Amino acid sequence: MGRKLLSVHPAEAAKTLLGRVLAVPGEGLRARITEVEAYGGPADSPWPDPGAHTWPGPTPRNRVMFGPAGHLYVYRSYGIHFCANVTAGPDGVGGGVLLRAATILDGEDAAMARRIREGAGVVKPNLARGPGNLGQALGIDLGDYGLDLFDAGSRVQLETGEAQRGPAPKSGPRVGLRGASERPWRFWIPGEPSVSAYRRHAKADGLG
Repeated sequence: MGRKLLSVHPAEAAKTLLGRVLAVPGEGLRARITEVEAYGGPADSPWPDPGAHTWPGPTPRNRVMFGPAGHLYVYRSYGIHFCANVTAGPDGVGGGVLLRAATILDGEDAAMARRIREGAGVVKPNLARGPGNLGQALGIDLGDYGLDLFDAGSRVQLETGEAQRGPAPKSGPRVGLRGASERPWRFWIPGEPSVSAYRRHAKADGLG
């Protein structure tokens, strides 16, 4: 696992990330990625995507998504949750992969403490089920924006070992999108209890 494997079409990068381990070494936290969503770039990119944060072109908010692959793009969702994305594609081309769910392998107590602190009734499969819960369980926030996940000094890192995928990944439409709502760029490991449920936006455009 390395930056080169993510410097490709975001959908390919998304599949590469499935089964990989995201770690917070300072806390002994390790999580196996079980569900992801790919996002492309603006209209003039190789993979235009109206559903992506990159669609307007580079902005102060999304700038890291136009840089090298393997960095962390963090944004706040609904003013509450922090969602974590891994940048994908060549340097200068917008793209990324939303981390939708993971299974906590190590550091369960630290993850559980964060979730319970927010008043959640949590069972183990739900610790990092859904992008907001994943960010919360791993303590990811805007202070982690732009981290190089392959830098041994980063607070959050992608381990470089082999993926632990199991069954062949499945794919389907992305969750809750209005634009490009039918594009099958959501990927998950079947049979994993941490994978979130599919929800279609009430005003989805029905386009791929």
